[in-house]
Amino acid sequence: MSRSTLLLLADGRFPAGGHAHSGGAEAAVRAGRVYDAASLEEFCRGRLHTVGLVGAALAAAAALGGDPVALDGAADARTPSPALRGASRRLGRQLLRAARAVWPRGEELYGALAREFPKGAHQAVVLGVVARGAGLGAGDAAHCAAYDAVSGVASATVRLLSLDPFEASGVVARLAGEVDRVAERGVEAGGAVVVSGEGVDALPAGGSPLLEIGGEAHTVSGGRLFAS
Repeated sequence: MSRSTLLLLADGRFPAGGHAHSGGAEAAVRAGRVYDAASLEEFCRGRLHTVGLVGAALAAAAALGGDPVALDGAADARTPSPALRGASRRLGRQLLRAARAVWPRGEELYGALAREFPKGAHQAVVLGVVARGAGLGAGDAAHCAAYDAVSGVASATVRLLSLDPFEASGVVARLAGEVDRVAERGVEAGGAVVVSGEGVDALPAGGSPLLEIGGEAHTVSGGRLFAS
């Protein structure tokens, strides 16, 4: 495993489209649920242990060589909101595009995924395939997914609330141990799917109804800063 490769894939500046999305933070700010560093931390914690865990497990399973079609279907089933499903697929498409330029050695994997999902697979599934193509493991993919569940939200909130960047980074730092544990749980679930042969039913299915409702409301709101 190359640490530099892992750092590049997890970097918010990697051109995978994440900078245009708030992970539900914009809708939460508008609804008054996120308004300072403390409320941001609780929002991030909830997101981490629901959609973050699901994403970590999907990414780990894909990195282990799980069937991307079955995993994509499982991601669909765990994302009730059409708006959030669309956002996930757009992010997956952009991530795959970036990976094909940056880590061309994985082109066989990327090409097969692109042919199967011409309009984009779910972001977490693509993340696992990209990690595998870049020479990373299931744990790396799970960590990227879990970390992204909180880091992107914290960055977006700096713009949304004019929050002190030091405070936003402090939120992510305080959640670091939980991010690690969620990634570990994701690897366990991914291993159950692929290695133990339990199938996609072994994936976690933690939901976050307010994120789903906020995602739908966000699509029809005016003056948005972020796509989701």
